[in-house]
Amino acid sequence: MTQEELFKTLTAHAKEYGFIFQSSEIYDGLGAVYDYGQMGVELKNNIKKYWWEAMVHLNENIVGIDSAIFMHPKVWEASGHLSAFNDPLIDNRDSKKRYRADVLIEDYMAKLEERMNKEVEKGRRRFGEAFDEEQFRTTNPNVLRNKAKWDEVNTRMVEALNSDNLAELKQIIMDCEIACPISGTRNWTDVRQFNLMFSTQLGTISEEASTIYLRPETAQGIFVNFLNVQKSARMKVPFGIAQIGKAFRNEIVARQFIFRMREFEQMEMQFFVRPGSELEWFEKWKEARLAWYKALGLGDEKYRYHDHDKLAHYANAATDIEFEFPFGFKELEGIHSRTDFDLAQHQQFSGRKMQYFDPETGESYVPYVVETSIGLDRTFLAILSAAYCEEKLENGEERVVLRIPPAIAPVKLAVLPLVRKDSLPEKAREIMNELKYDFNCQYDEKDSIGRRYRRQDAIGTPFCITIDHDTLEDNCVTIRYRDTMEQERVPIVSLRSIMEKKVSLRSLLEKL
Repeated sequence: MTQEELFKTLTAHAKEYGFIFQSSEIYDGLGAVYDYGQMGVELKNNIKKYWWEAMVHLNENIVGIDSAIFMHPKVWEASGHLSAFNDPLIDNRDSKKRYRADVLIEDYMAKLEERMNKEVEKGRRRFGEAFDEEQFRTTNPNVLRNKAKWDEVNTRMVEALNSDNLAELKQIIMDCEIACPISGTRNWTDVRQFNLMFSTQLGTISEEASTIYLRPETAQGIFVNFLNVQKSARMKVPFGIAQIGKAFRNEIVARQFIFRMREFEQMEMQFFVRPGSELEWFEKWKEARLAWYKALGLGDEKYRYHDHDKLAHYANAATDIEFEFPFGFKELEGIHSRTDFDLAQHQQFSGRKMQYFDPETGESYVPYVVETSIGLDRTFLAILSAAYCEEKLENGEERVVLRIPPAIAPVKLAVLPLVRKDSLPEKAREIMNELKYDFNCQYDEKDSIGRRYRRQDAIGTPFCITIDHDTLEDNCVTIRYRDTMEQERVPIVSLRSIMEKKVSLRSLLEKL
């Protein structure tokens, strides 16, 4: 199965089993907007809880807030979003499709990288155990030729983006002979900037209403509440403020399922530090955030850092944590050293002092900020794509299984009577009623036990509890393990404590 085929299969699986639906599907849908179904909302909430516990509850110097989506228009003037929150867009005249110019170039560079990796794999197969990848990459002519091209294109793109040279972006597209994926032609318009902010009217009468914006990020809600939180919580620098919330961007080029949407959810933490210490904290948060992902056990090799070549106007350091999706390595989370830009801007535009008095130094200053900003929907997609597996069993049968980490699985336990008679359903209901206060459980008595196991595998339920005829005699049940399909007989009285150890978030948090 190719990566593209896997992605299509994953999208279909997400719909079939109640993870994600197209928004307004009965009206032919709304582009780049999705609804989370009964399984999806459980997984999404569990990811949120894991992040909140790790970020807020495990750190005594981090607290959380929930700021409003609507904010005063001057917030976005101060932050620079009104003037600079743009994407460079280009149209293909034949297909009438619109693309981000930088994404077209990045996709071209990804193909160069894919060619290099294929050459490396050829070398690995040819030389076997004697293969030296580093030496191969520095000597193989095909790899070197593609690497030189990649470096040249990357340098030109970064310089063009940094200088807002839209003509150069188009020239790169033309020089690389990049064609429209739909029409296959290179009949491109000029590149132009497009603002991503959604606007609406606040007021009851249109003539008197003022223009406000749906927030394109949650961070500004933290910055404007800096003093409120610092004073009311008696926080001392360094400290952080965390938030989970919706954000909205009028993405013209929205694609790749829930990877890039117009309505999405962010989990952000802004960490306020003493000026001069920000780069030290930047490195600490890079390590801490990568450890959070690796604790999930999806495979350490699926993550990598990507340092920004182009820094935002407010940053003096920036790194992305990327994940290997079915369509390649893409950004999951950004860690940014934002300097004092945000608080200083709000101080200037509001006329209010956004300063902190440091009792240790006896001075007042505008704190610097280190940001961790994670896309919740992208993390959801990363977990789903890493967990999806099609297996051929020893008996020749096949099964689809989602190996979602048990601590964040949508359903923790399935309670299954072996048959729908002989008092087994009644006993199963007793067990279900006892366990449902502590775990999200699902009861199922329809179809054969094998089919029920397969349904639970497909939604990622890590443990099935089977009640059979012996249960009525020995008060024991069988735990069936999703990943290995092994079975274990345990007493009913021990069931709760056994499950607690296996599905508790503590099992993840203790790794951090």
